[in-house]
Amino acid sequence: MKKYLMTLVTFAIIACQPSPNTQENNSMQEPVQTNIKNETLRKHSFLQDMYADDYFPDFLVDKGKAILIQLCLEIEKAEPKTLDELYTLTHTATEKFNDLEDEFSENGSEIETAARENIAMDFEAISNAYGFEADVEELIAPRNW
Repeated sequence: MKKYLMTLVTFAIIACQPSPNTQENNSMQEPVQTNIKNETLRKHSFLQDMYADDYFPDFLVDKGKAILIQLCLEIEKAEPKTLDELYTLTHTATEKFNDLEDEFSENGSEIETAARENIAMDFEAISNAYGFEADVEELIAPRNW
């Protein structure tokens, strides 16, 4: 009986250990909008115009939304004090949108005028929600779209 209990306890300990893949999967999970502390942005409908237009595949708009949510989380973590600090964060996010261009093209779409305006409006909304009055063009300065 004692050996049985030891085996059972050992099995339980092993079963409760996270697998190496679990930790990798957790780090690759999409950012969650409900984790945003800023109430305005937690409730914001990111890329709403792109979702409303069938020209933009939803799964790619989802990737863009994830970039914007991640930007919010990065701003809350870094707590930028100056526009230059904010621009560093928004430029990183903009470059992630640049990386999506090929995927849009491969799916019969592109980041064109309507998408550019929607993305820029959300960058501006994020900036304003965190108390910055930033130049929209500077927020997305490294854009290729």
